[in-house]
Amino acid sequence: MKTKILFLALLLGSYHVFSQQFKGKVLNTNKKPLENVYVYNTTSNSHTHTKVNGEFILDNSKVGDIIEFGILGYKKINLELGSDDLSSPKTIILEMKSFLLDEMVLSNKRDPLQTIVRVDLDKKPVSSSQQILQRVPGLFIGQHAGGGKAEQIFLRGFDIDHGTDIALSVDGTPVNMVSHAHGQGYSDLHFIIPETIEKINFGKGPYYASKGDFNTAGYVDFKTKTYLQNSRVEVGIGQFNTFRTLGMFNLLDKNNTDNAYVAIEYLETDGFVESPQNFSRINIFTKYRTFLKDNSSLSLSASYFTSKWDASGQIPQREVDNGNITRFGSIDDTEGGTTSRTNINLEHSKVLKNDVSVTSNVFYSNYNFNLFSNFTFFLDDPVNGDQIKQTENRDVFGFNTQFKKKTHISNTPVELTFGTGLRADIVDNLELSHTLQRKEVLDRIQLGKVNQTNYYAFVNSEFEFGKFMVAPALRLDYLKFNYNDYLLDEYKTFSESQVVVNPKINVTYTPNEKIQWFLKSGIGFHSNDTRVVATQPNRKTLPRAYGVDLGAVWKPTSKIAINTALWYLLSEDELVYVGDAGIVEPSGEVQRYGIDLGLRYQLTDWLYFDSDATFTKAESVDDPSGENNIPLAPKVTVTGGLSINNYKNFSGGVHYRYIGDRPANEDNSIVAEGYFVTDANISYKINNITLGVALENIFDVAWNETQFATESRLQNEPNSVEEIHFTPGTPFSAKATIRYSF
Repeated sequence: MKTKILFLALLLGSYHVFSQQFKGKVLNTNKKPLENVYVYNTTSNSHTHTKVNGEFILDNSKVGDIIEFGILGYKKINLELGSDDLSSPKTIILEMKSFLLDEMVLSNKRDPLQTIVRVDLDKKPVSSSQQILQRVPGLFIGQHAGGGKAEQIFLRGFDIDHGTDIALSVDGTPVNMVSHAHGQGYSDLHFIIPETIEKINFGKGPYYASKGDFNTAGYVDFKTKTYLQNSRVEVGIGQFNTFRTLGMFNLLDKNNTDNAYVAIEYLETDGFVESPQNFSRINIFTKYRTFLKDNSSLSLSASYFTSKWDASGQIPQREVDNGNITRFGSIDDTEGGTTSRTNINLEHSKVLKNDVSVTSNVFYSNYNFNLFSNFTFFLDDPVNGDQIKQTENRDVFGFNTQFKKKTHISNTPVELTFGTGLRADIVDNLELSHTLQRKEVLDRIQLGKVNQTNYYAFVNSEFEFGKFMVAPALRLDYLKFNYNDYLLDEYKTFSESQVVVNPKINVTYTPNEKIQWFLKSGIGFHSNDTRVVATQPNRKTLPRAYGVDLGAVWKPTSKIAINTALWYLLSEDELVYVGDAGIVEPSGEVQRYGIDLGLRYQLTDWLYFDSDATFTKAESVDDPSGENNIPLAPKVTVTGGLSINNYKNFSGGVHYRYIGDRPANEDNSIVAEGYFVTDANISYKINNITLGVALENIFDVAWNETQFATESRLQNEPNSVEEIHFTPGTPFSAKATIRYSF
């Protein structure tokens, strides 16, 4: 009997030795908690990730085991466990370092394309709102209204206009504006101070359960920083009376449980056109984060943005060809506008007792927009001209919540995610009017109020089958559309509602650490304008898009990453409400297919090369060949460059972008010419002072940033002409900056 008791005691003691938990917290050198640090026991192969407060619990650990701590952008460290480490929580300090490609590990649990973009963002920091979207591989933008209007976006064979087919958000707050005065999905990102961006997540195609309306060509999520490494003051001066100043200030620098900072940006310029743009913009952003007693994280951010500008508008090619105006001239320089946006966002993250992680955010935005445009000059009104005004006042509020749980089903590791949320838009004084000189209203074409609500719920599951990851998902969206037309004699509410359910599935196969294959398939949608949906119920409310991607990410060496994708997308109907005219343009079924290619090469720790290329075919399914082109859909795009990062205190790079010729109308009788533009920048750091110079269009190429096939008539013309109308791209220009960090 004594022998049995002794054996049992030894067995329990042995079990205790081999099954202890290693607990601790991971911080950076500023004593700030680090989330999602990978904690790996190289001896027992057990692993975990740090929580939002930096804490971790690693099972199956014992004295002598080697524990590895790693996260992108920080130096890895290895720790050999001692008895003291297992008896009390351990604090681990990780030191920041430059992002390097050799840190990217291919695994089923991580999307390597997100890592690639994080490396790109580290090597090519953004310093203007236009550069933010350009960090997404294969995405092009164009500005055509004096810098104050949202950029035109091109992605995967789409002329997305200002956001009809790409879902954009910042810290969970939606950017796209439904039923917007200027166009459906209008997305103005100018309220973002670019230096506050910490991370850019993106995905191409309609394959993501957490993304709903507008996620057809893809999505982009921006995440702002939770704290600043240093405070800074920066001043920049450039040609064309360009001036920018930036201040970013730590408010709780010495506190490791609470973080707070404020950033303010002011920008003004007259632009490179002959008629001064008189552009100015003010941005203020502040963010506070704290850790509560239950180890949950609470974050509150607020921002205010306002902008005003004049614009030269799009000019007809014939007036440049006949010498009446230069490329930088104008026909009607009374265009322009004002806009503002206020945002409040509350974020909360917590791990429940049953190891379910919960992340939520509640948001509110107040938005105002006032735009004057004249695209056709004197086509409709030969006396007063065709200037229009588009106006709206909007309130947006809603929430997003996700629950995540890691478990096992029949010994198969599974991560389950359930999400739900709501978005409500109240848009008053939604107006389209014919105006004169931005002062007199000649005719109100439309005036009304929109109430639009979108409730959603989704479930996503990730099953690990060895080297395979299979992730089926299902998403439900319920949309309610209400419209009150103020121009009717009697009060009436036009109303419509619809439910849509879309399945999605993603499969990845990672045979080794050098290559990962992926297959994605799913259905997405974009909503149409409430003014159409509610008043014309025979129109398609939520046209779907059906997509499939097949691709791979390959690391032939630790310093080279190659990504490829073959894809296909079929849109049921690209019915679009044209806010400029108050009409609907149906297009029927459209199919797009193409190839995406990307290359990243870390030549040295300080020298980095990147390049992305896309080849796309976009065509209408129902129209005959030769008349089935999709206007302005990109066929070939190439971007890339060479970046220097902290080489003997020098940083900078040379970067290029190319877009090929593309049809401007359905039969390709009018062509939008392509361009190849190269920019460069260099900076030098002296202690806490950084001096920089940025050069745009270093070869002074004459290029058109945006182009449209437009029918217009000048005041002295007897008949209208349809041809290319364009906004010129910037000529060679230079800007100098000085920054002081403290």
